[in-house]
Amino acid sequence: MTIVTVENVWKSYGNQIVLEKISFETAPKSFISLVGPSGCGKSTFLKMLLGDEAPTKGRILIDGTPLVAEPSPDRGVVFQKYSVFPHLTALQNVMLGLELGAAPCLGRLFGRKRREARDISRHMLQCVGLEAAEGKYPAELSGGMQQRLAIAQALVKKPKLLLLDEPFGALDPGIRAGVHEILLSLWHETGMTVFMVTHDLSEAFKLGTRVIAFDRRRTRPEEMEAFGATITFDLPVVRPSNPQPKAEAGQSPAAAPKMAAAR
Repeated sequence: MTIVTVENVWKSYGNQIVLEKISFETAPKSFISLVGPSGCGKSTFLKMLLGDEAPTKGRILIDGTPLVAEPSPDRGVVFQKYSVFPHLTALQNVMLGLELGAAPCLGRLFGRKRREARDISRHMLQCVGLEAAEGKYPAELSGGMQQRLAIAQALVKKPKLLLLDEPFGALDPGIRAGVHEILLSLWHETGMTVFMVTHDLSEAFKLGTRVIAFDRRRTRPEEMEAFGATITFDLPVVRPSNPQPKAEAGQSPAAAPKMAAAR
C-alpha cells in the first residue's frame, strides 16, 4: 500500500511556469485520474512522478521518502503509444525488465534464474490474457493486445506506482472496455497506487477512485508565462467497491473529501 504526498510542487521551463502550487496526498491503493485541457501540465506531472523530470520547487514523497529523481523499478509506466520492443516476442518483452534488473551488464539470465523469470513472465501474460500469444511479435498483435502487453511489461516488476499516460486513447471503444476490466482486476489484486492521465471524463470516473483536474486560472496572454496550471477540482468517486471516506465532525458525508482549489 503506497501513499504519495505532493507538497507545493511548481514546475517551470525558463520563464514559463507550467504548474504551480500542486499539493495533495493519496490514500493507499488510490486510482487517481488526472484530467484537464491539453497543455495544462498533466503529462509533465506524470514525468515528475516517474522521475524523468524534477520539480522546480516543492517535493514529492512516496511513503514519506522523497522521490528518487530518476526512473526506478518501483514505478511502472504505460504510454498511449504501445511501448513494446518490436524485435522481441511477447514473452521476451515481459522478461526483459526482470533480466535487466538482475543482470544489468549482460541483460540476460541463465539457468534457474532464467527459468524463474520465464515463469513469472508467463504468469503475467496470463493475467492480461496473452498466454496464447507468448511467441508472437508485436506486429502480429492487435492494438489492444499490444497495450495489454505494455501493461504486463509495466507490472512484472511489481511497482508501487503505475503511471498511465493516455494509455487507451488509440483503442476502439469495445477493446478499450476489455482492457479497462483487466487493469481494474490487476489493480484490485496488487493494491498498487495508479495515476492515469486521460482526456475522457467518462473513463476518468469509471476507473478512478479520485479525479483531479488541472487547469490555468489565468489565461490572458500576458499571464500565460507568469502563471501555471494548478488543481481546480479534486473529486472523490464513490461506488460500492470504493466506499466514501468518513466525514469529519460537523461535515456532511458528501463534503468529506474537499474539492481542492489551488491556494
